[in-house]
Amino acid sequence: MTPEEVTAVLEQTGALLKGHFLLSSGLHSDRYVQCALALSQTGVAMFLGGALARRCATGHVDLVAGPALGGIVIAHETARGLGVPCIFAERADGVMTFRRGFRVEPGQRVVIVEDVITTGKSVREVAALVLAAGAEVAGVGCIADRSRGGAALPAPMAALVALDFQAYEPAACPLCRAGGPPPVKPGSRPGAGS
Repeated sequence: MTPEEVTAVLEQTGALLKGHFLLSSGLHSDRYVQCALALSQTGVAMFLGGALARRCATGHVDLVAGPALGGIVIAHETARGLGVPCIFAERADGVMTFRRGFRVEPGQRVVIVEDVITTGKSVREVAALVLAAGAEVAGVGCIADRSRGGAALPAPMAALVALDFQAYEPAACPLCRAGGPPPVKPGSRPGAGS
């Protein structure tokens, strides 16, 4: 699957949005990718997960882990493609943790999968849990890489597409300066976008 094909899928499913958005980093952008809209279609989710599994299969993998909420569906579909179990981490009192009986065993090789990576914060939080369990982060995968190479990740990243959207400090945001509506926060984290 080429980056152009992934972009076409995101466009066809309405996942590529235009407007005025507040990102989790605090920056503003006129573009936003809401992968949940694409992943809500089961065939698309399976297709994207299979493509990501092929990119992440660079050696033996025991487990796929994703951060809630954005990473749950694509992590599951990537795990399906790899033929391994899938778990997810979620925030409890603001701290990323494995709950619901999910465990990472010492020595396991774990691929961490997220829908969109911008700063890599959620991936790093899941990686810390994996490493604390005595396991190895074997790779990182995502549908869309918005990091522009700036996300410090614990392992090499496989992305289906790199999206180079402009992001602005609020004081330098041309959309704010133009006097338009305030930015919206479409992400899954309370008070922030992705």
